[in-house]
Order: sequence, then structure tokens, then C-alpha cells
Amino acid sequence: MDPRLSAHYASRKPSVVRLAQIEFAKRSDPVEALNVAIGNVSLPMHPAMIERLKGVGHPGGAFADGVVQYTTTVGLAETNQAFLNIIGASGFDTTNLHSQITDGGSQAMELSLVGVCGPAGTNEAPLLLIDAAYPNYHSFAERLGRRTVSVTRTLGDDGRFSLPDLSEVEAVIKEHRPGAMVVIPYDNPTGQLYTRSQMADLARLCVEHGMWMISDEAYRELHYEDQAAVSVWAITEDEVPGITGRRIGIETSSKVWNACGLRIGALVTDNADFHQRAVAENTAGLCANHIGQWIFGALAHESHDALRQWYTRQRAYYREMLVDLSEETRRLMPGVIVSSPDATIYSVIDLRNLVDEDFDALDFVIWCAREGRCVIDGRQLTLLTAPMSGFYSTPAGQPNPGRTQMRVAYIERPENMKLVPQLLAELFDQYRQR
Repeated sequence: MDPRLSAHYASRKPSVVRLAQIEFAKRSDPVEALNVAIGNVSLPMHPAMIERLKGVGHPGGAFADGVVQYTTTVGLAETNQAFLNIIGASGFDTTNLHSQITDGGSQAMELSLVGVCGPAGTNEAPLLLIDAAYPNYHSFAERLGRRTVSVTRTLGDDGRFSLPDLSEVEAVIKEHRPGAMVVIPYDNPTGQLYTRSQMADLARLCVEHGMWMISDEAYRELHYEDQAAVSVWAITEDEVPGITGRRIGIETSSKVWNACGLRIGALVTDNADFHQRAVAENTAGLCANHIGQWIFGALAHESHDALRQWYTRQRAYYREMLVDLSEETRRLMPGVIVSSPDATIYSVIDLRNLVDEDFDALDFVIWCAREGRCVIDGRQLTLLTAPMSGFYSTPAGQPNPGRTQMRVAYIERPENMKLVPQLLAELFDQYRQR
């Protein structure tokens, strides 16, 4: 008798942000892929982190003797202070915040989920998402036996995503009684920037209905409008009485600090009991990467002024690409919808005005990965994007808004990002003429 996979494994499919890359890897022809399907940043890390990276294993360095031991589960004190320092540089009081180092923001998501949402079944407390939502929240919930519920945003022809009316959000809360609401202020995948008042409105619902507020702060400070940083830590007791003690923040070295492969994140909260229990839960995982913690710990010693200068440079780098890609894509593909680049490093491209009801962006993305080919400036190229259908938790039988949408990440070098609109337009024409 053959061994059997679990039902969970038997049902697993790759994440939509990795799907195109997996399919492209099966090709053997000499085509080069511009991979904008995943936010794998191609910029160098902060200079202080680079200096520490250079010193790993060198005489006098932290690992000069070749010994790399476990750290405590909560993580190095210096690394935790680094995360609190960067939160403070955005203007927020960190006096009563507790930080725990995790294996990237991903592990912080998992620890949050298991800590505030109950297993599917009797007296469950599902996770409330605002679709389109980062698909890893769905994946982690399924892995942990938790359920998600959602409300859905709408992408208008003007490229603006609109949040559901608060009464609609509250109706879902009353029906499903979620344990927590996830908010991504600098939104992945939509590029939408939440306003401070929107954050406060959602926080009031969390207080009124006894929920935790989980804020994914991976892209904090990557916004392209002249305003103060938006964050769960900006919400005060004066604005939302009772918000203290129910806030959870997810931090990462990946995006603002250009260290995706470092796999260092943090779970930050203003609730001491949650913090202690999250650390206890994670003792089975022992600790996050010691070398990665040490490298990121360099930011504990940077001044707030120096960190704010870094934020400014990061925003300037992305802002130009965001505007150029949006404008050129609209020029080359009249009628296309490109979501407004208010924040993060993503745009959603919606082809709904250019296709019939049989079109499926998932099929187009897979075709580009498996067969697509264009010659631009002597290079044989194809384009890898992320189909948006996987970012929505649409019930079976109902139309999925992501059917005509794709997410593009601004992570290729600028000279390659300039080719994306032309490449997308030519591949789309080829696909329709098959």
C-alpha cells in the first residue's frame, strides 16, 4: 500500500505570486523573463546593514570564530530595538511596545493568526480580511485550520480602489464574529494608501466588537503623497478609546530595507500578555536566523533623522517608476485600468474594458510564462505577473473581480521596468490573436 498525503497537502497549489515563476522555470528556450510577479526587491540594503554583512566571519566580527548559536526565542535585544527604532523614526511612541523577532513577516503572520483566531468549527473566531488581500493570509489560515471572511473593495475606472462602507464591514463582523481584522495601510496588492481617518474608523469597529487589529506594516513609509506616515501606532486613545492593548503590528526587513532574503521580521504589540504567549508559542521554532538578526540590528544605532532620509530616498526611487509605468501602460493600451500608485511597490492592471467575458488573467499569465516571447532591443523577453484572482476569497459561483486583473511589482531595475508596458501590450496582442 502506498503512503498517503494529507488532505491538506493533496489540495495544495502554488501561491499566485510564485505561479508564473514556477511555470517559466520549465522552459528550455533562450527567453529571458522580467519577473514582476513577486516583491523581490533588487536594491541594496541600508548601508549600515551592508557594513555588517561585509564583516560576517572577519577577524573581530561577531562570528569570527565560526560559531553561530541559537539566540533566545524573543530575539536579540539589539534587533528588537532596531525595529522599535524604525517605528519611532516614523514619529510614533514605542514606550509600551513589545517586540519579538520572527522568520520574516510571514512567521509574524502565522503567530498572529494562531494567537487570536480559533480553529474552524464550534465557537471559531475567523480572520477578517479586506479583499483584494495578500494571499498568504489565506494560505496560513488554511494551514493552521483557521477560516477567513472578507469584505471586498472595488477598483473604479479611474484606478482608485474604494473601501466598503463601514456598515457593510460591520454586517460581516456581526455575522461571523471574527477574532481579528487585518489592515494593510500601505496596501499589498492594490497600492492603496489608507488614510488616518479610515484606520481610525476600522479601529473603532475592532474596539466595539472585541477584535484585535492586525496591521501589516511591511511597506510603512513607502507612500507617494505629502503626508505623515499612516500606522496602527498613530491611532491614539483620544481618537479611539479602548484601542490600547488590542494592536498587533507585523514588521519585516524585506521591503523598506531591501533585505527580502534576510528573512527577518518582528511581531510587535502593545499587549504584554499576547507578547509573552506569542514568544512561548514560538519556542518550538527556537529562534530566527542569528546572522540575519545581527545584520538588521545595525539599524538600532541609526538616528531618526538618518532613517527619515533613507525613507525619502526610497520613495523617490519608486515614485518615478510608478508614474512612468502607469502613464505608458495607459498610452499603449487605451482603456486599460492601472490602479493609482499611492503607496507600496505594486499596481493592479485590470483588462476588463479590453476583453470579453471568457478572458481569464490566470490563463494569460500562464501563457506568458510558458510560451510568451517578444523581441525588444534584441532581447527575447516575456513577462511574469501575478494573477489577481488568488487575492480574492470570492465564494464559488460568484464572479471573481480578479478574473481580469494582474499585480505588477516594481522590483526590476529601472531600465527593465521601462520595458514592462511595451512587453505587456505586445504579449496581450499575441495572446488575443492565437
